[in-house]
Amino acid sequence: MPTPLTEIRNIGPAMAAELKQAGIETAEALRDIGADKAYEAMLRAGSRPHFIASYVLPMGLQGRPWNDCQGAEKTALRARFDALKARAFDPEQSAFERMLDEIGVGARR
Repeated sequence: MPTPLTEIRNIGPAMAAELKQAGIETAEALRDIGADKAYEAMLRAGSRPHFIASYVLPMGLQGRPWNDCQGAEKTALRARFDALKARAFDPEQSAFERMLDEIGVGARR
């Protein structure tokens, strides 16, 4: 039986809903895809970028509380967040346009 996303530490109903909107339905699927790819999928599915939301995933997958992230680890996670945001989020593009781009029928840029 699949494990609900909310069984992973730090993932509540709102985060689980955003993950599901991105096509990640279970805790097993999240573990398989990993934190960075999952967060990128969330951005591409229309989630607004938020630094804390980005590091909740790796902390949770490690079984750690979200606020355990500090110092050099937090700095490294910030760099990963900035790279993911730059690659996967365009504030001028609607969620529908992002979906069209994802399946290869969006406007050519």
